[in-house]
Amino acid sequence: MARNVSILLFIVLIVFSSIVAKAQEKPTIKDSVIQLYGIVMTADSLRGVPSASVLVVGKGRGTITNSDGVFSIAVLKGDKITFTSIGFKNKTIDIPTTLTDNQYSVIQLLVSDTAYLPATILRPRPSREQFERDFVNNVIPDDNYEIARKNTDAAARRLLLATLPMDGKEAVNYQLKQQAAKYYYAGQLPPINILNPLAWADFIKSWKRGDFKSKN
Repeated sequence: MARNVSILLFIVLIVFSSIVAKAQEKPTIKDSVIQLYGIVMTADSLRGVPSASVLVVGKGRGTITNSDGVFSIAVLKGDKITFTSIGFKNKTIDIPTTLTDNQYSVIQLLVSDTAYLPATILRPRPSREQFERDFVNNVIPDDNYEIARKNTDAAARRLLLATLPMDGKEAVNYQLKQQAAKYYYAGQLPPINILNPLAWADFIKSWKRGDFKSKN
């Protein structure tokens, strides 16, 4: 009996020791909300950087500096803060976990980031005459008004009508007209258009428009 009690006490002691060890390994941070404020400045001239981004890494939130480079944002102890701005290298800092106050101020300096662009060579025109010739022959794409004007032109519509294939509705209507004409002249001779002056007038107009020219 005494042996069983000793074993039970030993097991309880081991469990209690493990709980205490885990509590010591992960101490809780009391009052972890920190008000981070400060100013973002250039490293060379010490001038405030306006509209610089102050981002909390991995949290999806942040703020931007005002026109003087001043900012203020609520963060947590242990957060990573990244400062970014166009023309400068990014800078990331860590909020200390050992802060005793609920405020933390920084003066962050950003270093200029140089962007190298490909070289561009500007050459003058050889002569005024060549410049005038190139300027006159320069092709300017049509704007919306010019495209609309061309689409409403009668010649352009006739050309589209002659070159574009018929859709399903047009093909069915043409077939129905042919059947109606066949049934209309059933049992009698159809008219011969070679003797029809109206047909000859339409033929002459089509010939003048160029409807019979090769489309190739």
